[in-house]
Amino acid sequence: MSTTPSATGPGDNPQPGFGGGGPPFGGTSGGGTFPPGPGGPVAPPSAAAPPGQGQPSITVATFMTYGEAQRAVDYLSDNGFPVQFSAIIGTDLRLVEKVTGRLTVARAALAGLISGAWFGLFFGLILGIFTNANWWGVIIATIFIGAAWGAIFGAIAHAATGGRRDFTSRSSLQANQYAVTVDADKADQARHMLVQMTWRASGAQ
Repeated sequence: MSTTPSATGPGDNPQPGFGGGGPPFGGTSGGGTFPPGPGGPVAPPSAAAPPGQGQPSITVATFMTYGEAQRAVDYLSDNGFPVQFSAIIGTDLRLVEKVTGRLTVARAALAGLISGAWFGLFFGLILGIFTNANWWGVIIATIFIGAAWGAIFGAIAHAATGGRRDFTSRSSLQANQYAVTVDADKADQARHMLVQMTWRASGAQ
């Protein structure tokens, strides 16, 4: 019984998007190959996901940080490219929680005091608009009341956790790579402009 060899698609022989022997920024070579995107080989335009107006999209550049991808799209916008047909796609998302310090009942109460004072100031300013009484007195009173209740609730909320989370932290979503994609019919224009951006950044004339 004979078997038929599987067909090799355009994405099976990717070329790097930067440097190397392939064309820069995800261009196609004579054999019709596409460079690997941040999550693997980039599909041909007919199978790629549409980023904007329902048109097939092509990855024209990949970056390690969001700031670099943002600067690339900003450069396209500054030079007249219709950026409404582009997208920044982050892949391999991960949650990063940065621990900023130890949390005690006293610190929780202090954080609640500050938050409550800000809320009291906001509430006092609103009341001051509709009152003929001592305006400053109203604001000071609402600040003290808000700070007191904020400290009480902050301390109680932390104590209720039973010590299961005695630290403060900041959470953020990060991606392994960021791809700039544009609609297929505008890929050549975007790729050419990004090559110019790279030349200017490197000091080439």
